[in-house]
Amino acid sequence: MDGIERRLDDQARVLRLNIMDSVGRQLAVRYRVRRVPMLVLLDGSGNVVLKQTGMPRREEIFSAVRQLTE
Repeated sequence: MDGIERRLDDQARVLRLNIMDSVGRQLAVRYRVRRVPMLVLLDGSGNVVLKQTGMPRREEIFSAVRQLTE
């Protein structure tokens, strides 16, 4: 995630949440987190654009962010 976060620095905000704390639990319910790690990419309106579990698939993430910023 560190490399992804650095590459997206000027294009997207990356937030890391702990599903064991209260905010993380609330968001885990909202976005139906069933396994961790999970990546959820939201557009500017808060709609889910991409959801991944397990190891992040970098090119899929970068492509989705590019589509949002074009």
